[in-house]
Amino acid sequence: MAIARLVRQAKRPHGLWVKMTAVTILGLCFIFVWAVFSSSSSSVTSQRESFEDIAEPVSSSHKPRKVEGGGNKLKDESKKGESEKKSNGSSSATRPHPEQQHKGRDKKKEKKKVHKEDKEKGNHQGSEDPQPQHGQEEKEKEKGEDERVDRESEVDVDVDAGTGTDLAESVDQDSEVLEDGDVEELRKTSKGKVKGPLFDPNASYRWKLCSTRSKHNYIPCIDIEVGGGKVPSYRHTERSCPRTPLMCLVPLPHEGYGTPLPWPESKLKILYKNVAHPKLAAYIKRHSWLMESGEYLTFPQNQSEFKGGIHHYLESIEEMVPDIEWGKNIRVVLDIGCTDSSFAAALLDKEVLTLSLGLKNDLVDLAQVALERGFPAVISPFSRRRLPFPSQVFDAIHCGGCGIPWHSNGGKLLLEMNRILRPGGYFIMSTKHDSIEEEEAMTTLTASICWNVLAHKSDDVGEVGVKIYQKPEGNDIYELRRKKVPPLCKENENPDAVWYVPTKTCLHTIPSGIEQHGAEWPEEWPKRLESYPDWVNNKEKVVADTNHWNAIVNKSYLNGLGINWTSIRNIMDMKSIYGGLAAALSQQKVWVMNVVPVHAPDTLPIIFERGLIGIYHDWCESLGTYPRTYDLLHADHLFSRLKNRCKQPVTIVVEMDRILRPGGWTIIRDKVKILNPLEEILKSMQWKIRMTFAQDKEGILCAQKTMWRP
Repeated sequence: MAIARLVRQAKRPHGLWVKMTAVTILGLCFIFVWAVFSSSSSSVTSQRESFEDIAEPVSSSHKPRKVEGGGNKLKDESKKGESEKKSNGSSSATRPHPEQQHKGRDKKKEKKKVHKEDKEKGNHQGSEDPQPQHGQEEKEKEKGEDERVDRESEVDVDVDAGTGTDLAESVDQDSEVLEDGDVEELRKTSKGKVKGPLFDPNASYRWKLCSTRSKHNYIPCIDIEVGGGKVPSYRHTERSCPRTPLMCLVPLPHEGYGTPLPWPESKLKILYKNVAHPKLAAYIKRHSWLMESGEYLTFPQNQSEFKGGIHHYLESIEEMVPDIEWGKNIRVVLDIGCTDSSFAAALLDKEVLTLSLGLKNDLVDLAQVALERGFPAVISPFSRRRLPFPSQVFDAIHCGGCGIPWHSNGGKLLLEMNRILRPGGYFIMSTKHDSIEEEEAMTTLTASICWNVLAHKSDDVGEVGVKIYQKPEGNDIYELRRKKVPPLCKENENPDAVWYVPTKTCLHTIPSGIEQHGAEWPEEWPKRLESYPDWVNNKEKVVADTNHWNAIVNKSYLNGLGINWTSIRNIMDMKSIYGGLAAALSQQKVWVMNVVPVHAPDTLPIIFERGLIGIYHDWCESLGTYPRTYDLLHADHLFSRLKNRCKQPVTIVVEMDRILRPGGWTIIRDKVKILNPLEEILKSMQWKIRMTFAQDKEGILCAQKTMWRP
């Protein structure tokens, strides 16, 4: 009524001010109505975010459990006062405090966006800067805040320290050092959510054997396990992990499993039943470099796939290219196909570390034989995706008896070799039956990527044709090509991004500046182990890391854990940074596979630069290796960095059980609140806990796997 009266008055001559008043009143009414509905909408948004926060509970407080070990007690340092809520009778969850929820909302949206971008790129190396060790990237700061916090709070424990006053200081991998209180505060707010326990302290585990087609040789992300019907091949052409994480234990071989022979005895013979395979039995009958002798599989000296012996083969290579000096300028070699581990065995005598790559179609399982003998090997499909190595790192690549179609699919496979081969590095290829068509195709392809043919020789004794190529050391030669095919890769194409990244049909430019890895050839071995090139930005951290692990190995690992090191040959550092553990063990009769997790800063190029070997891997998935292939697993603060990555972190422990041989050891350094439930998981697998030690919130756990299977 009032509005109608104002409209009638507005028709009068003096109604201008009435018109303006009416417009103002209508505007205020609109603003009031809009504010009411807007407030309701924001309230709904707040509730949805709160539900997400509840899904990420804080660490449940439970009664501290004491474990005797080394005269010290392993305590649970979880904060008191947090409520405990049981779910399904086994898991526990705690509702976050409303203030903590409110703090995390804005940061949570930003975090999700960063995580999505990272997932699209494939791995941590997918950023524009391929070398995070040159300085933390902005994206890495957002994505890895919790990981850096964990590193900053590390305290490395020396079991021989007594009171703990002589503990070696932890090597901080980041530029900031925070007090414990600051660490705890960052842990609650940096990612915008409060994290729950990595392992459910109230869970109980009942294990069963895996029922798979490949049985005791099961490799989850490589072997095909389908229900019903016949499959033409039992392995994937590319890495493909099961949808449901592995929660069963791989059985032992049917004929039993024996303790592996110690090194160097294993170099000449191994227990046949440990690697028994139907395809292997047929392979032995056709080849002379390995033979069955009673319960052993033996490897006669100087016998190999190459007639005339492996030593004759290596000497002929040195004669063809005198610049190749095994064990000096050539230290890290990749052997494609793993057809004959005598190549790695002979080079090891010359101080050359050879990593054998077992291909997905290697049904004979010779990579398993190489690992049982004590030689480095890794299993990986090699078809459409990049290999798990950084660019410009291998001094030489060897393909003996090569049957790989390098020229097919636009030369993608050879371009992948070009990516990982060091500038000026050597590609050595030997073939027995060269066809004219394949020879011409290979010649055209190598010329298009400017590889120089250093030598080509048909060995009458060995009955093989050997060709040695060399990768160019600069980019000028690429510009001289008449046809720019394959083209140069785009500038934003990161050559070190490998995790689930497809191979490319382009040439990566060769590093030219001293700030890029691969620009210069490293020092001769063994000087390169302690020599750091100009592109290593934080040399003092690498030196500190080396000194740190030298102290721990000499004071604790070699004498203080009760490990019989004569039975240790194959070691895996599950979360390596600069290869410090491998460097500290370089004088021992062992080799170390350095694993750099894909979510961590990319330090793997530094490890290769030092003359060591390693791979990228995501521990939320299964590793590309056979069961029972490692003698010792080392995990330094690995679990505390996986809180928000793996859906079921306990599957990492299941994977450790798969790849560790019975009688093998594990050394785990982490936070006490992680070690306590982890110890219970290992006990449920019937592992023997040999030693536990704790100081403050940090601890160390040493355990030994047994022969037990459910």
